[in-house]
Order: sequence, then structure tokens, then C-alpha cells
Amino acid sequence: MGYKLAIVGLGGMGGWHYENVTKRIDDIEVIGAYDIREEVHPHIKELGLKCYSSLEELVNDKEVDIVTIATPNDVHKDIAITCMRHGKNVVCEKPVTMNAQELEEIIEVQKETGKLFSVHQNRRWDKDYVIIKKIVEENIIGKPCMIENRVQGSRQAMHGWRAYKINGGGMLLDWGVHLVDQLLCMIDAPVVDAYSDLHSIYSEEVDDNLKVMLKFANGVSALIEVATNCFINQSRWHVIGEEGTAVISDWSCNGQIVKLNTEEKMEWADAIVYTEAGPTRTMAPRPSETTINLPLPEVTSDWTDYYKNIVGVLDGKEKLIVKPEECLRAMKVIDAIFESHAKKASVNCNI
Repeated sequence: MGYKLAIVGLGGMGGWHYENVTKRIDDIEVIGAYDIREEVHPHIKELGLKCYSSLEELVNDKEVDIVTIATPNDVHKDIAITCMRHGKNVVCEKPVTMNAQELEEIIEVQKETGKLFSVHQNRRWDKDYVIIKKIVEENIIGKPCMIENRVQGSRQAMHGWRAYKINGGGMLLDWGVHLVDQLLCMIDAPVVDAYSDLHSIYSEEVDDNLKVMLKFANGVSALIEVATNCFINQSRWHVIGEEGTAVISDWSCNGQIVKLNTEEKMEWADAIVYTEAGPTRTMAPRPSETTINLPLPEVTSDWTDYYKNIVGVLDGKEKLIVKPEECLRAMKVIDAIFESHAKKASVNCNI
């Protein structure tokens, strides 16, 4: 069975949804779009789509089965609720809402209507993340102690509405919510403490650089870093486990695993080594024969699997992968991060 989809907000991400669904998802047809900006309407018509004059006209179109919301963040809640109450299934761009309370309102309507509601947390399918998740789940470097999850750039750019607080702009809600979601899906334990350091280096209203520390109940610590003012990048992922370290350097997934070759304590361990920084035992490099280098595991992953799962759920053949309740947990962590920033202190929680 095929499904008809309409897009609300045909900007950058709305255009991405159109292109990917049209070219790569056989069971969904994009039939229309609505954008509050009248200057976008000629483009919608050029694509051969229905150009709705209002949200009301879109939700009253009985042909539409699914609505993808790709608008500024502050209107996600009202649009999602309107769509579900008019019998539409909803895919919402991230961050799903401005805060956890707004998402709780959506979930109540989703339960009331019985319609599908999911959030486009597409970076669960990023190859770099899938590799790290496999390393952790398969215990390749032992229990993780510290996970660093970062994205860094130097363009000093906050595009369009993302520069405005009223619209839910800023890097925590733009990129941070992806990195939080990745960690929550990887680490099977509640977040018990959150500390944040948000900066507005060149933006007037919103955060453009940030560091966040999360502590999990199982003892794992995680660093989230998002930078738009960084001219020398660090690794995309850096994971320290009890038996080794895994690094992914960049989006191309260059990296390696270095792990212990033996658990036996060697004679070299007590020897003082003289380095450029002076004598040391603790920080001296290990002899090469005590470690082994491994390539990163091979994985397959594709962003289109998100929409394929939506089709599978609507067909009654699959369970929803990106569940509203999981996104609610992520939004509660985001709320705690903002609270930490406001208080300039860590926030104890159980999320």
C-alpha cells in the first residue's frame, strides 16, 4: 500500500525530505506542501506539487496520509496536534518541541487519536554513530568510562530563524539534541547529573558553542561538544573503555581501535621514562607489544531506513524505531542542560 505525504515548511530541511522521499522511498509519494512564505509557492508549483494556501487546507485534504513538519521549532507542537486531530500521521523535524512539556501535550493527543507520531532523529543512522554503538554493545574495548561526542565547525553561521530565541534557535536545540539522542540510545542507564557551559560568541540571542557533561547511573560519563567557532577540529568520537580506546576522527569515519594485548602486568610498568616533559611513569607511552590495533568494525546504515520504518509501521509489519517517549526523555535532558546553564551549576536528575 502506498502513502501520500505533504510537507509543512519547504525550506532547507523540507526540501531535503522532498528529495529523499521522492527519489528513494518507493511506498511514499509527496503530493503537496504548505509554506507560510508566499515567495516559496512558485517553487512548490514548479515541483508539480499541490500548493496549499493554509494549514487548514492541507489537513482537510483527504488524500494526505502523512504530514512531515519542517518548520521553525516554536510551531511544531501546534501543527502536530492539528494534523493528528485531523486524522494525519505525523513526522516532525527535531527538536520535536521547545521543551519536554510541549512534547507531553503532543503525546497525549497521539494517544487520544491513535495516529502515528515520530521525530526525525535521522542521526541514529549516521555511520559514525552506528560504528561506536557497535563497539560499545559488543564490548570491544570493555565497559566504556568516558564517551566524547562532538561536532565542530568554523563558519560562525546561524542560518535564518536558528539565530532567534523565539523560534527555538541555537546549537543545543539544533545539533545538541542529536548528540543527546545518540547517547541515550547507546547507554542503558538513567542520566543522573547534567552540567552545561553554553556560549554566545558571535550570536546575540542564542548559544553558538557549547560543552555538556552528562553522568549516567552506571558510571559512564559523556561529553557533548558543539562548536561553530572552532578552527582546529578534534575527533568526532573518542571513547575510553576499561580495555582500550576507540576513535573516529571525522565524518568519513577514519579512525582506529587500540586495546590491551595482555592483562599481565609487565616489568616495564614500574620503570621511569624520561620524556620531553621530564621523568614519568603514569604518562609514559606503553611498549607497542602490549597493545593491538584494530580497524573500526564494518557497518551498513542509511538515513532512508527512517522512512522505510514509517511505512513498515503503517503497514502493521514493524514497530516504530524513533518513539515519542524516547524523544521525551531527550527533551527532559535538554531541559536539564538549559537549567544548568541558567543556574551555572550541575543539575541532579533521574532521566
